[in-house]
Amino acid sequence: MRYQVSHITHYHYESSVTLSQQLLHMTPRSFYTQTCTAHRLEINPAPTESQVNQDYFGNITNYFAIRTPHKELSVHSLSDIELIAKPTLADMHNSRPWESVRDELRLEYNKNAEAQAFLFPSPNIKCSEALANYAMQSFTPGRLLIEAAFDLTQRIYQEFEFDPDATDVSTPLSEVLHNKRGVCQDFSHFMIGCLRSLGLACRYVSGYILTTPPQGQPRLVGADASHAWVSVYSPVYGWVDFDPTNNCLVQQEHITVAWGRDFSDISPMHGIVLGGGHHSLDVRVSVMPML
Repeated sequence: MRYQVSHITHYHYESSVTLSQQLLHMTPRSFYTQTCTAHRLEINPAPTESQVNQDYFGNITNYFAIRTPHKELSVHSLSDIELIAKPTLADMHNSRPWESVRDELRLEYNKNAEAQAFLFPSPNIKCSEALANYAMQSFTPGRLLIEAAFDLTQRIYQEFEFDPDATDVSTPLSEVLHNKRGVCQDFSHFMIGCLRSLGLACRYVSGYILTTPPQGQPRLVGADASHAWVSVYSPVYGWVDFDPTNNCLVQQEHITVAWGRDFSDISPMHGIVLGGGHHSLDVRVSVMPML
């Protein structure tokens, strides 16, 4: 499958901004099931300086600074992506009991150095007994890791309601659990909190999903916006992605931009501005198949 992604972020400021410094996570990653064949950024006004780097997790970052006065800022990210098929649930029928994976992660850090960074609480994800108890309904004794993780995915989808007005970036997971409402970011943080509370390694993934659904299938929640989901570490199958917002194992409708411990590591665009006063923000995302 080949896709073209357009991600436009537009700020309009009440008064002039004299300095804007921004860090972007908008360049899709390339890995064994995904290749970013082309990417470009169109920034207006033109940056005074810019840099391309990699962060701790290997994500591509773009830094830019604008030192000329401006009342509008537009960032347009354009990407061409190729995806190949990922394993299905039927392909991953021997993922080992979840307790053995937990115990291996506890005792053999040198063999799982990549997973170690994703075992512990992070700025937006606090582990707790309440989260562990919620997860244990899926992670029963001896159950296989992938099977249990998908069951947890299904339960979050069935028991939580998508509500863009219920939360913001500072809403704690205890409140998400109590109200059972939120958006993809909340559901992903919640699922990760559940898994880490059991001693399992999982990471937060940001990206996009296909705007136009296949014929006869429902539109996925989160289309026309950045999306988020969860990646669980399996010693047998590597990192396996689950989408609790859409009740699915991630296959060929999800395009990965970046991964980290939680949203704070990989916000699509964040920085500082001097001046500007009040501002309005418009974000538009389109993901379309390429012929």
